Amino acid sequence: MNERKPIFYINDQRCRNSYSCVRVCPVNAIEVRAQKDHPSIIPGRCIGCGLCYIACSPSAIEFRDSREDVKELLASDRKTAALVAPSIASEFDDITDYRKFVGMLRLLGFDYVHENSFGVDLIAARYAELFNRSEGKYYMTANCPVIVKLIEKYHPELVPNLAPLVSPMVATAMVVKEIHGEDVATVYIGPCIDNKDESYLYRDGKLVDSILTFIELRKLFEEFNIQERVVKMSEFDPPYGHWGALYPLPAGIIQAAGIKRDIATSGVITAAGQEDVFEGINDFDKYIDTIHHHFNFFFCHGCLLGPGMGRHSERFRRRALVRLYAEKRVNMLDKKQWQKDIDKWSKLDFSRTFTPDDQRIPEPPEEAINEVLKIVGKENPDEELDCGACGYQSCRQFASTVAKGLAVPEMCHTFNLRNKQEYIETLRQTNRKLAETKRALKESEELAMREKEIAQSASDMMNNMLEKLPTGVVIVDNNLKILHSNHSFINIIGEDARAISEIIPGLVGADIKTLMPFNVYNMFTFVLKEDEPVVSKDIHFEDSMLNISIFPIKKNRMCGAIMRDLYSPEVQGEEVTNRVSEVIEKNLEMVQKIGFLLGEGASETEQMLNSIIESYKKKSMSQAPSKK
Repeated sequence: MNERKPIFYINDQRCRNSYSCVRVCPVNAIEVRAQKDHPSIIPGRCIGCGLCYIACSPSAIEFRDSREDVKELLASDRKTAALVAPSIASEFDDITDYRKFVGMLRLLGFDYVHENSFGVDLIAARYAELFNRSEGKYYMTANCPVIVKLIEKYHPELVPNLAPLVSPMVATAMVVKEIHGEDVATVYIGPCIDNKDESYLYRDGKLVDSILTFIELRKLFEEFNIQERVVKMSEFDPPYGHWGALYPLPAGIIQAAGIKRDIATSGVITAAGQEDVFEGINDFDKYIDTIHHHFNFFFCHGCLLGPGMGRHSERFRRRALVRLYAEKRVNMLDKKQWQKDIDKWSKLDFSRTFTPDDQRIPEPPEEAINEVLKIVGKENPDEELDCGACGYQSCRQFASTVAKGLAVPEMCHTFNLRNKQEYIETLRQTNRKLAETKRALKESEELAMREKEIAQSASDMMNNMLEKLPTGVVIVDNNLKILHSNHSFINIIGEDARAISEIIPGLVGADIKTLMPFNVYNMFTFVLKEDEPVVSKDIHFEDSMLNISIFPIKKNRMCGAIMRDLYSPEVQGEEVTNRVSEVIEKNLEMVQKIGFLLGEGASETEQMLNSIIESYKKKSMSQAPSKK
């Protein structure tokens, strides 16, 4: 058997947070909390009425499904008996004859099919006896499991006034177990979902082994493709019911008991439907000493409109269908045999007890209620509209429920409307700021694009300049991989470098260690590591003498080098000039120190050296190729 689930629960995947379930719940058993995405049903507070199930348009409210349990019973070696509620007359009006319906149940796999109306007759007779010997104590009928839960949980002081009798479903199951043996599996089929919980109250759930609603039964018929046209007619198994067939009507059990129903002489008041039930319980509690009547309660408008039915409308048409069905059954009944059966099975013990289970939440302090009213904009009594859109009778009742932690302020229509207007205004301001930000962003993008173009232009200019320099330039990263180099550098390195550059322009990605000797790339490593430059070092490289200066660009990440081939004609003249200038500067320093000794000699030395420089410059210019 499947693990027992709550009688009703919310499927979060389907829930759309319309709160219709919260609004219709008569006992605040569905809570809405800010930290939860969807409402949730509190099993301990739920009375199983099914109003939330009926009201939920996206069908997010689900109830405990018994189909798999029933299929297991039907597939087992145990004999199985169906206990059928007389409400079939109002639910299966598409089936032309009830005997076809019985045949469909037998084809589904049931060995026996009994009508629950016989159990109604047994319990109705017990009610007649109980009311006759009540001696001033007044009772409430306990046939409806929802009513029983309602009294136990929310009016526990009235538990002693619940009639101490089992329901017709339980009575029928007791008779069937007596007839077929305790091992027979009984499955009650009816319109009430809360019968699923009621069945667990007797013999640990082994008196009524499972419950099928009419909704579930239709699905089983569809699953096994059982249709009226493929079955033969079949009669119920005895014992047969009498006026118990009227049980789906609110006062049906009273009529089955033979109790008078006229206003002047009847000792029983029937109240059916949520509003009449709550008013009836309230009046019973407060004014029973004035009313002097027993109460027959059904939470629905009779079992012909139970939540476990496919449709929940056409009440008066359904009443007519039930009446016609009952008349047909009674006219076919062998009254003498029925009386013998009643006399025989009336000896069973149909008594039961009830257990108070107080689920009432104390009213919150007035300060808490007023705080909620302030939050929803009902701080002044004149602002309490009592519109009922939240599902509560008044703003104060709603505020009390919020203070109890069972609802949230967002369920208030006017509060939501005010928040919506504030949200729209906030959204309008946000959109305006967003538009301003968008304009600023566009301007920034245009400025960045212009700066990018300028930078690209500068980069292109710099690259062109580097390419035209007669001095070799190379830039490497911290792994000594070349990031950029010009043609002069490639020419200085030699043929291998020129061959590589044809495949990889600028030698980008090449390892400087494979192109330069150890003492050179070791200087690169030094500059990267120490972040200090190496200036004007002369290095023998192959057949050349290179003058190298290496300088850091980004600390420990990038450095650059300038290389000149001192043997090239253009560099030789420049280098001699530079170095003679250095000699002059050094000699001048010395001359200044010994000038007083050399006198005119210092001036002659300077003139001589300057003449050498000028002479070399003229020679270099005369040897340079002329421009055309």
